[in-house]
Amino acid sequence: VQLQASGGGLVQTGDSLRLSCAGSGRHFSSYATAWFRQAPGKEREFVSAVNWRGSDTDYSDSAKGRFTISRDNAENTVYLQMNSLKPEDTAVYYCASGLWGIPFRPRYWGQGTLVTVSS
Repeated sequence: VQLQASGGGLVQTGDSLRLSCAGSGRHFSSYATAWFRQAPGKEREFVSAVNWRGSDTDYSDSAKGRFTISRDNAENTVYLQMNSLKPEDTAVYYCASGLWGIPFRPRYWGQGTLVTVSS
């Protein structure tokens, strides 16, 4: 499974942004997919995950109510819609495929996409 994250950029506080994670490989749609992020000087943290079917989702406390994860298996793509962005959301965002559960267990990682939220 190979993953390609995109959609990052520079936005202002309160703006919205949609990240995309394009997967390749015949098993991509069989795995759960998650988004993680890593801010400068901090450890990578879990943001959100969706199961292979798209029927179950999980969010970190910081993402609940503002971010929405979804997937389109026909397009082999997972999305992260981020609304009401805050400066503390600034980070490199990574997508990962792996095993559904709490916690999510990543097996494959994509490269990151940088999100910068200005105040």
